[in-house]
Amino acid sequence: MIHRRSLSLLAALVLTACGGGGGGSSAPSAGRAGSTPLSCDGSCASASTALTVAQVETVIARAVVEAQARNAKATIAVVDRVGNVLAVYVMNGASATVTVRSTQGPARIDGGLENVAVVPATLAAIAKAVTGAYLSSEGNAFSTRTASQIVQSHFNPGEVLTPGGPLFGVQFSQLPCSDVAARFEGGAASVGPKRSPLGLAADPGGFPLYLDGTPVGGVGVMADGMYGLDANQLDRDDDLDEAIALAATVGLSAPEDRRADRITADGKTLRFSDAEVADLRGGSNTPPTLAAQGASVGRFVAVTGYTSATARAGTAFGQSASGIRADNRDYAGLDAFVLVDASNAERFRPRAGSEANGALSAAEVQGLLRSALQVAARARAQIRRPLGTPARVSIAVVDSNGVLLGLVRSRDAPVFGIDVAVQKARAAAFFSSPRAASILQSLPPAVYLDQGFVRLRAVAPASYLPAVRTLLGVSSALGDGQMAFSARAIGNLARPNFPDGVDGNPPGPLSKPSGQWSPFSTGLQLDLVYNAIIQHVAFVAGLAPDVPARCAGIGGFDTGFTAQDAPPLLANGIQIFPGGVPIHRGETLVGAIGVSGDGIDQDDMIAFLGVAQAGFAAGGPQHPSVSRRADQLVPNGARLRYVSCPQAPFLDSNEQEPCRGL
Repeated sequence: MIHRRSLSLLAALVLTACGGGGGGSSAPSAGRAGSTPLSCDGSCASASTALTVAQVETVIARAVVEAQARNAKATIAVVDRVGNVLAVYVMNGASATVTVRSTQGPARIDGGLENVAVVPATLAAIAKAVTGAYLSSEGNAFSTRTASQIVQSHFNPGEVLTPGGPLFGVQFSQLPCSDVAARFEGGAASVGPKRSPLGLAADPGGFPLYLDGTPVGGVGVMADGMYGLDANQLDRDDDLDEAIALAATVGLSAPEDRRADRITADGKTLRFSDAEVADLRGGSNTPPTLAAQGASVGRFVAVTGYTSATARAGTAFGQSASGIRADNRDYAGLDAFVLVDASNAERFRPRAGSEANGALSAAEVQGLLRSALQVAARARAQIRRPLGTPARVSIAVVDSNGVLLGLVRSRDAPVFGIDVAVQKARAAAFFSSPRAASILQSLPPAVYLDQGFVRLRAVAPASYLPAVRTLLGVSSALGDGQMAFSARAIGNLARPNFPDGVDGNPPGPLSKPSGQWSPFSTGLQLDLVYNAIIQHVAFVAGLAPDVPARCAGIGGFDTGFTAQDAPPLLANGIQIFPGGVPIHRGETLVGAIGVSGDGIDQDDMIAFLGVAQAGFAAGGPQHPSVSRRADQLVPNGARLRYVSCPQAPFLDSNEQEPCRGL
């Protein structure tokens, strides 16, 4: 039970205050944030590729020197590639909390996480570091600025009459309540992937760290007191957090030819950093050690649920100690990787579904995962270099109750895709289920905060249901299981304008309306998990127990975060961008598959063809009939989308439209 007096005190306080030569370890070229180009394409990581304690301390020392040169006080976090927090360092005088805000100037959006002012700066820095690590691979280096560009209502932010970002909604993944993410166990770094306290960050100031061409972690900086985003990427910013974080990467910076600004999506070049090495004020020479700078500058701090007050070494990615290692049982010949626990036992090996009748068998789950892996190995990655590289993805299968039946990964797939693949599968199963409406009606409301732990208003998840039924023109929608919803179709309904990108149109029924929507207040997606995020913030502040490994069914702070039973369908939240489809046996929903990795159209195709090409006999798992798919609905003259497969997507074939007619 939460301590109400402590909450009041905190509220009052807040309201007043590999091969190819060269490596990521080489110094970056003048004026650039990258390092010497490398030839790594997914296979450079080895048992020795990990951050040492000395490297962690040097990353922080470089950040401290740059902050001092800018007369700033920063909180700095370093993580390894699977999210172990290796150190958090707080400079003396740094702000203890941040305010979450997507707007500047006098205009304000209320609700969701907007203007919440009780978030510890340590959590914001950790979230930024995790984002840099989780979004990156040997084929792409993405920063929190890249994340800002791809999660907003327009792509690019600042443009009009353009659709939402390709990863719209991904910020609410890797949540602290996720049943997929691992938790801090104390002592040395341990198996991941670990959770992120605030999900993925869109606030500039988080970068990946590279060693010899492979990502080994990330660094995140909080110095300006505002946890936000860049709402206009048509200009270039002088961002304090980003400059300090960029300085921290010197010597471990991303290979120049893998940075986001060498990668395009929908014909638009992605952004990596508005800061340049040439603009740094602290210099790029070896900085004084933290010990030499002494306690008058700052200190390592413990963060409840994440790290002790020291620096530690990271784990080597792809080895069992990291929680992700090569498969040796179920996916022979496919270069597959699986998740394992601290005993090296596989966490999500294929198993049978939980339904009493018609459940997927373990063999069927394995067949679906193998089929999707085979499609991925043939598919051309969209956001990975070098060009012509196969797609690297995470693939998950769940049953109709949301139970995770199996999870497998391609080599070097970005880590964020693990949790997201499960979210996509569960979202497709949830919205296609005849129980979706009744589940929404049973869940407690999201209780929004008014800056501190003060109630602003409450929003019930069930309040979105009438708008869905009105738009679709189906009075029983989400209550009869007659319509099959893909992750793409769900995303159509969750955009702040329907159809997506048409400014001035009303919102989709799963979205907040104009004036209330922001990337920190998306609608049903956030409201399902909002109370769990706030409980975790209160836990880190010492005011409440930690959130359970279940994201939905958590009461608001004003009722002490009371938890009620909630189905696994919502155990790690939902995702609202493409890459998940339901699976049927005959006319019965038996599960769903989710894919996340190297491009959303590729995700769609791998999920869709993974089911279609699995080769099951009559009566086996299959797609729902065409008449039941959400793209048969044309609300307000705008047809929903089911999947969108890229043209000529394969490396070994000239086939133009592989999904046509399926």
